[in-house]
Amino acid sequence: MTDDTTAAQTDDDAESPLPPYMTAEAGFLGLPDADASAPEAARAVVVPFPIERSVSYGGGTARGPDAIRLASHQVELFDESYWCEPVHRYGVATVEPPRVPGDLSQMVDELATLTGQILDAGRFPLILGGEHSLTPGPVRAAAARHPGLMVVQIDAHADLRDGYEDEPYSHAAAMRRCLDDPGVSLVAAGIRNISAEEIPFLEANRHRIAIHWAKDKARWSAADIADAVRGKPVYLTVDLDGFDSSLMPATGTPEPGGLMWDEVVAIVRAVAGAGTIVGADVVELAPIDGLHAPDFLAAKLSYTILTAALLGPPPATPSAHEPAHEGPAPGGPAAATD
Repeated sequence: MTDDTTAAQTDDDAESPLPPYMTAEAGFLGLPDADASAPEAARAVVVPFPIERSVSYGGGTARGPDAIRLASHQVELFDESYWCEPVHRYGVATVEPPRVPGDLSQMVDELATLTGQILDAGRFPLILGGEHSLTPGPVRAAAARHPGLMVVQIDAHADLRDGYEDEPYSHAAAMRRCLDDPGVSLVAAGIRNISAEEIPFLEANRHRIAIHWAKDKARWSAADIADAVRGKPVYLTVDLDGFDSSLMPATGTPEPGGLMWDEVVAIVRAVAGAGTIVGADVVELAPIDGLHAPDFLAAKLSYTILTAALLGPPPATPSAHEPAHEGPAPGGPAAATD
């Protein structure tokens, strides 16, 4: 980053283990400095993490965090579901991308430490990837502080291999590494790609793995996922290939038959209402030059996750300031009278 993206650090900040903060205008959502809370006071901390070490098809995830950050500057802050600009109710700070180690095991260790520092400060970590291999780090940190952690995974792939291409921390093994902790359970949605070698582990761990297959989505709902996490701490991981490839072609392994925008938002909000989301990541964006829609989707989803996690789901009834409906009343225009 250039010097003008980094906020001035106080003496206290200099002793902070977090990377330096970006200015609010350069960071996630691009808030004018005059409208932003002090970075130390923000409840949400966004960590861009440009990891790309084990991709096995299309590349480009190292450019994902920056593409999400820049696209977020175009996201409208006002959310009609909450009838306000939610970010001003919790505040968001963005740190400079940390150094990414070459060794994936070391990467997971360092990201676990960084995420733990954010959690210990009573703040909410949102990690922007980068490939899915990063997720075991923040999950480890969250599980150490929140016993009984549930991981909610939105993804096209089960990611339950015990390694891939001789790499135990491959993106294809992300959920398997999370489940190395016997206290962690997994609820997955949108899965439509699993290998034969993953099936024995899945079948042996039915007591802590629940998969809501994309092929069956007419038979399950966000409420089913909410029921599985009710009253529990949750870490939310969104691999963007969980979306249907018509919405999200900008990922290393786009898969048809996936989830649509409203379905994913419904899951995020239902989980936030039933459990307590303590951290999250959005991963596997591989930007396509000249195609802005996937970057914007990832940015708007990230804002949606922060708002649901920190404010809860939107009210079920319209705000007093919001019109009950637009256009003609139900039943059509009133009949003309003589």
